[in-house]
Amino acid sequence: MDGKFQSGFVNIFGAPNAGKSTLLNLLLGERLVITSSKVQTTRHRILGILTEDNYQIVFSDTPGIIEAKYKLHEKMMAQVKSALEDADIAIIVHDITKPMEELNDLMALIKLKSPAILLLNKTDRYSGDVPLADLLAQYKAAYPKWDIQPISAKTKHNTDKILPLILEKLPEGPPYYTDDNISDRNERFFVSELIREQIYTLYEDEIPYHAAVNIQAFEEKSTLTVIKADIVVSSETQKMILLGKGGSMIKQLGINSRMSIQEFIGRKVHLELFVKVRPHWRDNENHLREYGYNA
Repeated sequence: MDGKFQSGFVNIFGAPNAGKSTLLNLLLGERLVITSSKVQTTRHRILGILTEDNYQIVFSDTPGIIEAKYKLHEKMMAQVKSALEDADIAIIVHDITKPMEELNDLMALIKLKSPAILLLNKTDRYSGDVPLADLLAQYKAAYPKWDIQPISAKTKHNTDKILPLILEKLPEGPPYYTDDNISDRNERFFVSELIREQIYTLYEDEIPYHAAVNIQAFEEKSTLTVIKADIVVSSETQKMILLGKGGSMIKQLGINSRMSIQEFIGRKVHLELFVKVRPHWRDNENHLREYGYNA
């Protein structure tokens, strides 16, 4: 490689449903992480790697910052803390339709040690009494050391301005990963996440928050990939809702998940789903470890 090469960890933080995952997918040009209109969709820290001729940015999507109520939440927040420690640059994503006080409260929960870029997301939804320029001035007064950019990750408004802001601050150094890597996670992980995304899409109320997906088999055969997955819930009532009348809901979940997985891995998939009840799994250390929450 000729000339200067930049590399570093650019970690994305924010409240649940601020648009962090949508932003990461946009920056990578890949649909790497699942998204949902429901809060707390992201449970893991997921690295997305963007490599170009002169730089490599290791993006990190983190769970939305919350006060922990379960061991699961504690593990999610441990991943946020880990991302705070190794960030060369922090991107803070804040929903501009929410009060600034919510951002202030969030920042009180974490300790930033790196240069920060504040992205005021969802400008396409903003209809407040204060003109956008005046609101922006308020944020700049409150956080004078940060670069601040209003954007809409959904409509891509101003998102072309994010990368130049990052490259201004990205340190020089060799790449961390080879050119063909786009994430530190394997296919099994992304398959489980795609199934979980469909649970968020199809089911209401508490079901998505009580559900975990555990891949039991992932076998690549000559003509297709055979996947067997357990969907774990906390109660028999949740299991019945997940199954639906006559198994109608689990059938639809299987169809939607299979289509999504096939698009992701680029080959035909045979998918089998099994529903299991594990009471209080979100507070059980052994279950959490089994389902991939190791932080």
